Amino acid sequence: MEYILETHDLTKVYGQKEAARDVNLHIREGQIYGLIGRNGAGKTTIMRMISGLSTPTRGSYSLFGKTGYEMGKMLKYVGVLIEHPGLYPKLSAYENLKIKCLAMGIKPEDYVEQLLQTVGLENTDKKKASGSYSLGMRQRLGIALALVGDPKIIILDEPINGLDPQGIVEVRKTLVRLRDEQGITIMVSSHILDELSKVADAYGIINEGTLLDEFSADELHKRSGEYVVIRSGDNTAAAEALKGIGIGRISAETDGSLRVDERIDDTAAMAKAIVDAGIPLEEIYLRSISLEDYYLGVTEGGKHNG
Repeated sequence: MEYILETHDLTKVYGQKEAARDVNLHIREGQIYGLIGRNGAGKTTIMRMISGLSTPTRGSYSLFGKTGYEMGKMLKYVGVLIEHPGLYPKLSAYENLKIKCLAMGIKPEDYVEQLLQTVGLENTDKKKASGSYSLGMRQRLGIALALVGDPKIIILDEPINGLDPQGIVEVRKTLVRLRDEQGITIMVSSHILDELSKVADAYGIINEGTLLDEFSADELHKRSGEYVVIRSGDNTAAAEALKGIGIGRISAETDGSLRVDERIDDTAAMAKAIVDAGIPLEEIYLRSISLEDYYLGVTEGGKHNG
């Protein structure tokens, strides 16, 4: 099984509007997959379809390599938090989780305590989920509810939207812990790109219902981040000169330049090494491209090549 979740030309039409059009997503097991797009881009529509909450107009998707009837049986391994958590505000976190456990035929005692520990709510005692809970606490409780039944993949729609900085950090740590300690695959949508870039292993950019690009975090690093751009009269010789001063992360770009991804504050030493080797140095400078820059390049002008 190459992908734990894969969509095939997934499309949803409401009246005359295509909310999602021919979307082909590929999510590997153990990843945090970030679905990026502005509000109304189609993220929630896609998530509702692959969660079994909405029927595609056309196209299909597979879970754990299964399709059709067999795939339907796999939905029990999918946890979902779309839009706001469905909480009983006058009940505690323990009581909210206990109700869902009982509904799913799970003995709640130790199981609920483990879930509360997983999302960092083990010390909430009998506090009600309404007035005494911050937005971040309510979101973490929503994630705990999505974890009832031990899903192998959870789908979270804008889990950090509207949170204060502390709440964002709490949710981020929870997602990383679920991936690293429990091996849970996470699909998370967001338009807060800086935060998403801190946790995601792969990304999909959705705009006006269309998937414009899909790439791994390693590929994103090549297309974004900070790096040194060098143009010289002989790039092969320039690369050898840089290796001579201990620089190894050098790559040739399609535009004829060299890219250096380490010691980015040491451009003076790089320039000196190249010049001392007798190689004409045409240009050297630091380039900075964020995930947001890359996203804007894709959505405003087609695929961005860095």
